[in-house]
Amino acid sequence: MDAQRRALLLVCLSLFASATASVPRAKAASAGAIEADTNATLGRFYRHVEGSRRLVREAAGVLVFPTVIKAGMGIGGEYGEGALRIRGKTVGYYNTVSASFGFQLGAQARSVIILFMTDDALARFRDTDGWKVGVDGSVAVVTIGIGGSIDTNRITSPVIGFIFDGKGLMYNLTLEGSKISRIWR
Repeated sequence: MDAQRRALLLVCLSLFASATASVPRAKAASAGAIEADTNATLGRFYRHVEGSRRLVREAAGVLVFPTVIKAGMGIGGEYGEGALRIRGKTVGYYNTVSASFGFQLGAQARSVIILFMTDDALARFRDTDGWKVGVDGSVAVVTIGIGGSIDTNRITSPVIGFIFDGKGLMYNLTLEGSKISRIWR
């Protein structure tokens, strides 16, 4: 290997090391921790998005991932753990995992809320081991209208999703390729 390639490799390795050093270490959360984080995430959702409380009440099931960490350098991945609630009660814990390729450097955290608006959509999700977004079911990511409100009368998709970070709802993101699996806590 010549000196230029060796230098480039060292720069890339040092960038990767510094990017991953700032990523919180993933560890399995307890059921209590997932519950507390789920409550906090839903509370933030209710405060910032008008109409969200009604939408959650009308949903057959609500899957909340309070923190999904995405990190990468060229090759990336994301992981998060959350809870599925039906009529306000937790019925199971799940994780979401995905991989990505392409230009990327760094890490970010976001929250994901997926609403199953029909009993049929919820049943298909619960009956599938390793539910893949875009394969086993589509998730329509909702954008918020003027004034930060949701027009619940215009939502027709059986599965809808919301993605947000610390600053608020995020736009032009997708959940395609994410695999959601049941975990035991």
